[in-house]
Amino acid sequence: MDKSMHWTDGGSCPAPLSEAELLALEDRYCSHGDTVHYTTPPKMFTDCQGSFMSDAAGAEYLDLQMWYSAVNFGYKNVRIANAVRRQLDTLPQVASQYLHREKIELAAMIGQDMEAKVGEKGRVHFNVGGSQAVEDSLKLVRNTTGKTLMFAFEGGYHGRTLGASAITSSYRYRRRYGHFSDRAMFIPFPYHFRGPKGMSKEELGHRSVAQFKRLFESEYHGLWDPKTRQCEYAAFYIETIQGTGGYVVPPMGFLAELKKVLDEHGILLVVDEIQMGFYRTGKLWSFEHFGITPDILVFGKALTNGLNPLSGVWAKEKLINPTVFPAGSTHSTFNANPMGTGVGLEVMRMLAEGDYERSVPEKGRRFLDGLQYLKRRHKMVGDVDGLGLALRMEICEPSDSFTPSKRLVDLMVDEAFKADLEVKGRRYGLVLDIGGYYKNVVTLAPSLHISNEEIDLAIELLDQLMGRVARLEGHA
Repeated sequence: MDKSMHWTDGGSCPAPLSEAELLALEDRYCSHGDTVHYTTPPKMFTDCQGSFMSDAAGAEYLDLQMWYSAVNFGYKNVRIANAVRRQLDTLPQVASQYLHREKIELAAMIGQDMEAKVGEKGRVHFNVGGSQAVEDSLKLVRNTTGKTLMFAFEGGYHGRTLGASAITSSYRYRRRYGHFSDRAMFIPFPYHFRGPKGMSKEELGHRSVAQFKRLFESEYHGLWDPKTRQCEYAAFYIETIQGTGGYVVPPMGFLAELKKVLDEHGILLVVDEIQMGFYRTGKLWSFEHFGITPDILVFGKALTNGLNPLSGVWAKEKLINPTVFPAGSTHSTFNANPMGTGVGLEVMRMLAEGDYERSVPEKGRRFLDGLQYLKRRHKMVGDVDGLGLALRMEICEPSDSFTPSKRLVDLMVDEAFKADLEVKGRRYGLVLDIGGYYKNVVTLAPSLHISNEEIDLAIELLDQLMGRVARLEGHA
């Protein structure tokens, strides 16, 4: 062991290292290949509670991204933490080739919910992370159709494993690694703020479907044979609201129109609910807003509120029944681990007992009203939008309120981490997440348990933050 590690006189227990010492060790021994190193130095937190994170100095940070929408129900949620303790005391570990009650009950609860909404029986398959669940869904699609080509949206994000990166539109996630599956054909998403001027949101949706439909007018578009009515593409992977793409909300009629085209040509619809599921938008599944039903549903993140990662796939019976997708078709040692399924079962029970379908839209409207207020006050805010508590604020150059400004967003993030924004005599910081096609969108995914007072605090802190950035840039 490195002799620079600090030990007490007794030699049996290491003394706590300072933050500076920890950061030095991190810089020497930790990979920089994950997402930590987007700020310099990387930010460290030491505690969390409800909607807040805390650092070693005791500063409080209002978290408006909640671990990329994984902690929908607040940090240290008492009910969910108690479920962890119960599972730890009963059956915390069991090999994945054996059954346990929690897996069966959780799969049945999700399966029954989907059967009621889709009108068809299906089955649930678990894994440990969103990308892994997407990989499993790709196996289902290929196994069913015998095809390897997929559609996906520009701005879409489905993970960074080798298969999932092929249907994620960002080239940087594939760069240097080559291709282990065929890259998707990426279709433009109806992004109204950056769409043609003078066109309503619904008109843009109609136009987007018409452009997609044109691909099937002739064999010379390279994917459709009108004589045999066979298509080269197997499935369309969608996020109903784009996550990493900047929480872009589509026109309400767009996805239903798109689904009609897919059905006409025998193309499966796979809906990725990893970020938007579990009432982030005010419905258990975000697809419920848009008049569509998926053939395959992928979920994860908030199912366990960020504890003991668990993800999964629901698919229609004809795609996943044991005669077509038998035992061993996929495998992960921890795929249906009892800690994850036990916590997930408690989360689903909590959701069934709560009134999230009322409370989330109400809180979302209050938050969006605040964002619209900020847009009126600050020229750098080009667009605000949202559905439920999936909200966006697009930051642009103040000179025209349209040109994307990653520079200003980066400055906002740095200033927010200083934790010196003051409201009613108390100092706060902000935890913000950034997305969008130009990395200029503040994507807001607060706790679904956020209080009205905390929403108002968020707006006040964002107001101060943008005022400070404007002054630093000489725009005030």
